Amino acid sequence: MDVCLVSLVWYFLPVYLVIQTLRFICADADFTLAWACLVGRKPEAALKGKVVWVTGASSGIGEELAYQLAECGSRLLLSARRAEELHRVKRRCMERSSLRNEDILVLPLDLLDRTSHEDKTRAAIQHFGSVDILINNGGRSQRSLFLETSMDVYQALIELNFLGTVSLTKQLLPHMTRRGTGSVVTVSSVAGLVGVPLLTGYSASKHALQGFFNSLRTELTDFPQILISTVCPGPVQSQVVHNAFTEEVDKPLFTVGDQKYKMSTERCARLILVGIANGAKEMWIAQQPFLLFYYVWQYAPTWAWSITNVLGKKRLQNFKAGLDADSTYFTKSSY
Repeated sequence: MDVCLVSLVWYFLPVYLVIQTLRFICADADFTLAWACLVGRKPEAALKGKVVWVTGASSGIGEELAYQLAECGSRLLLSARRAEELHRVKRRCMERSSLRNEDILVLPLDLLDRTSHEDKTRAAIQHFGSVDILINNGGRSQRSLFLETSMDVYQALIELNFLGTVSLTKQLLPHMTRRGTGSVVTVSSVAGLVGVPLLTGYSASKHALQGFFNSLRTELTDFPQILISTVCPGPVQSQVVHNAFTEEVDKPLFTVGDQKYKMSTERCARLILVGIANGAKEMWIAQQPFLLFYYVWQYAPTWAWSITNVLGKKRLQNFKAGLDADSTYFTKSSY
């Protein structure tokens, strides 16, 4: 019997490995998240009726999250600096769902104005009675060389991406600990896991978020029903590139380039909601070959450094030549 069992294992093992390899080649999320997509809880069931606060909801991933949450039946708090854009998103949420006017609160918020976060949190709780999920999505990116970048840009990135997110979380988390339940989901980046040239300050702010929320998660072991989750997307179609910092705080980015090669915002948002519905503590979201690079960086860092040096050199050359650094660095032809 033992011999037969061993024979079966050796017979089916290659088949299993081939199947898993093919699945990975087609994957756009880490193994845990991909499995949750197949057999896990659906957001439509898990998030219906939940009160979800989305920052950075006026465009990009945050805007798409709002639409899909509305379709799931979640009640929404929409925050960003631009009130008129938030009202536009609210109208579209109502068009795409059965939510009523009172189910969606537009709550303009500036992450840099940390003195306002207590009042904003109080207003959010007063309107709905509770907040079940906070999605920290607000922030800005960067496209500039360190040697040419003002320290004001680095300060702004840390103030906005890191301290602004920490501040809002600090105001809302006590509400969740009193209730004993809740979710804090923070949109980080591939740059929160690896180093990316031209994104030194942005990458630093995202690494800071990774370290902060990983540490916070261990502090909350007495609250097992509170989810602390970080999302690490690769290239996604959004406005984050258009609004990126350059060498100076007020200097706009002139070359944005084509974003068709990036993952769609709709797919990224869907994967995030699947992860939230299934309690994922960290989500890697990217198309191939970017997802493979996540795993190489995690499990074979020496190889990853070699790959990064080659691609980073090409990225810098294109940037200095005035070309779109993102498309030449991230397109599959670069690999």
